[in-house]
Amino acid sequence: MFITKAHISRRSVLRGLGVAVGLPFLDAMVPAQTPQRKTAAFPRPRFVAIEMVHGAAGSTPLGRANHYWSPAKSGADFKFTQTLKSLEPLRKYVTIVSNTELHNAMSLVPDEDGPMADHARSSAVFLTAAHPKRTDSNDIRSGPSIDQLYAQRVGHETRLASLQLCIEDNSVAGGCGHGYSCAYTNTISWASPDTPLAMERSPRAVFQRLFATADAGPAAKTTVVDQVREATTAMQSRLGAADRHRLSAHLEELREVELRIQKIEAAHSTGTGALPNAPVSVPDSFDEHVKLMFDLQALAFKADITRVSTFKMGADRSPRVYPASGVDKPFHALSHHRETPEKIEEFARLNQYHVSKVAEFLESLRNSPDGDGSVLDHSIVLYGSPMGDSHVHEHRFLPLFLAGTGNGTIRGNQHVLCREDTPMANVLLTIAHRLGVEVEQIGDSTGEIVL
Repeated sequence: MFITKAHISRRSVLRGLGVAVGLPFLDAMVPAQTPQRKTAAFPRPRFVAIEMVHGAAGSTPLGRANHYWSPAKSGADFKFTQTLKSLEPLRKYVTIVSNTELHNAMSLVPDEDGPMADHARSSAVFLTAAHPKRTDSNDIRSGPSIDQLYAQRVGHETRLASLQLCIEDNSVAGGCGHGYSCAYTNTISWASPDTPLAMERSPRAVFQRLFATADAGPAAKTTVVDQVREATTAMQSRLGAADRHRLSAHLEELREVELRIQKIEAAHSTGTGALPNAPVSVPDSFDEHVKLMFDLQALAFKADITRVSTFKMGADRSPRVYPASGVDKPFHALSHHRETPEKIEEFARLNQYHVSKVAEFLESLRNSPDGDGSVLDHSIVLYGSPMGDSHVHEHRFLPLFLAGTGNGTIRGNQHVLCREDTPMANVLLTIAHRLGVEVEQIGDSTGEIVL
């Protein structure tokens, strides 16, 4: 460890013209002879919530019987299912939760039951467990979501209180099904019952928000790392060998991400992108886009720019095709598999592909040093869908898992088999309590689950 009384603040940044680059955790941030737990450098939990719409094959009667998603055994001695196979190298961090439901995403009175109503409500309930008011006007009501409850608690300690990201176009206004406002489908983050938060699709916009100051102009031809070279040299002179290496690796990762964004922008400068009306920094490839958005979140967590993010990986009723999955059918159409075994198996392959993208993100967090562990050690990551069997628009047997141990507050390496129709709100309440959010109830929660 680099021993000095003149330690570096965890909030230190490298400044250049119009940019500010946050630092990863460095040994020099810990005052000499002081237990890390008693310093400002002690890692605070990060929280990430990732929604993939349209449920999962494992939530169908066939999928449950054949264990497409949930393992056959509960507890620690479980075998990863084919859909979740990519998570196996991360076993000690993974908690699979089975048999939950989102009752408040359902039609509670006859007037709420109609074409596309379940699609219209789902995302608004995912992190709130609150029943959305049926309206396509401005008097919307849902929320708040647990990411924002946590952001309200810790957001003042970081430069950004939270990030809200998405992959597909969420700019639709007006009604999105059976008299429900599109505000319900466009986001999973709610600051209050009547305040949904916009989600950002553009990698360039996210990058600028993370690393630009108020004085930043249009995207520069040089990289942010080039613009803080002088500040980097001055900082490196104050660090020990291990910290110099860690800072260099962080800056190289940052440079690589920005160069990828610049390359996409150059390719789209002639207006030849395959996605209509997409921001110029959005790649045509889902693989490339989702990796960029995950990498940006990882950079934000490593540099403690924010501790809260939400990520909407899909849009309800999306016709998108995912060629890299080996499945050539549109997402929404395949989710209506009509309980046909062959189509359910194909849908399971698509679910497996989506989970593998999350596994790559989790690996990057595990490989990122952070105080006395890794960023994944100090995180709680929630992945799931507010739908179960999408063909019947059911909100039972939800596909759900957690990753990370939240500074030791979650054991990991377990399959938690809840009683059927346990409120998913109980999972949200448990996460909130592990994050230190003092709240008695979330949505229709009835208590905690054992994690």
